[in-house]
Amino acid sequence: MPAAKLLIGAADPAVLAGLFYLGSGLGLAAWRALRPARGKAEAPLVRADLPWLAGAILAGGVAGPILLMVGLARTDASVASLLLTLEGVATALIAWFVFRENFDRRIALGMALIIAGALALGWQGEIELGGLFGPLAIAAACLAWGIDNNLTRKVSLADPVQIAMLKGLVAGPANLMLGLSAGGASPPLAGTAAALAVGLLGYGISLVLFVLALRQLGTARTGAYFSTAPFLGAVVAVAVLSEPVTAQLATAGILMGIGVWLHLTERHEHEHEHAPHMHAHLHAHDEHHQHKHDPADPQGEPHTHWHRHSGMRHAHPHVPDMHHQHRH
Repeated sequence: MPAAKLLIGAADPAVLAGLFYLGSGLGLAAWRALRPARGKAEAPLVRADLPWLAGAILAGGVAGPILLMVGLARTDASVASLLLTLEGVATALIAWFVFRENFDRRIALGMALIIAGALALGWQGEIELGGLFGPLAIAAACLAWGIDNNLTRKVSLADPVQIAMLKGLVAGPANLMLGLSAGGASPPLAGTAAALAVGLLGYGISLVLFVLALRQLGTARTGAYFSTAPFLGAVVAVAVLSEPVTAQLATAGILMGIGVWLHLTERHEHEHEHAPHMHAHLHAHDEHHQHKHDPADPQGEPHTHWHRHSGMRHAHPHVPDMHHQHRH
């Protein structure tokens, strides 16, 4: 992210990551305190969500950054930038083969092209491994973030602001303690404030949107679109920091553009069955939400309350969102 790049050098990377997470958690906590409590509010997390969320926070907010810091200290920048694309790969593979999220050759090809674009963007001309421990630690960090993304999907019908807030409030102090205990320096007051603000935008609001995408698109597709972030950041850097337009940037844009187009033009339709179940989330009364209401349920749409989905069988175009978890 160009804004984060401007702060690099003002603080230890682990301390900076802690401030980013903390800015996310504190900013979103303030937003939750100020927003209306009823009406179109999202469903809060419930006890059954907590093991999934705890696993996501430990994997992505604690283990991932620690492994990344260990790996970066022992790995050349050219190798590290390429290895970080493994997060999208890990996210998709776990979603497809562990959680059985549906995909076909078109989606797999689109994912491959998006990752190829990220690899092209990170290529620096030569690779010098300098030992395997550092690269393996970075690959393990990407695996941790892939696990985080898939576990977060399990709770994505709950309030995304609450999810992102809790991640920030736990991961922020954890990373700060890691950086400070290792002798890392904190930035001056102005730098700290800037890091907190960047964290709210780049970590907090970004994660809220990521959770909403998980809910609507599924994990692998969301991870694929998120993998375009380095390209979008490079485009912003060209506009804001006057960095040059390179052949790498153009190549990455073409590959990622084709990959995203393959995803956006997907049409997956067949007869499928919805099993009866109950849950709560923000919804409108579409064909999947034809249920009765109690007098205490909120008025207007969209609204949030516990509701029952009756079993039904029908056919229509769909993606593996939270209401389409069926087998193929």
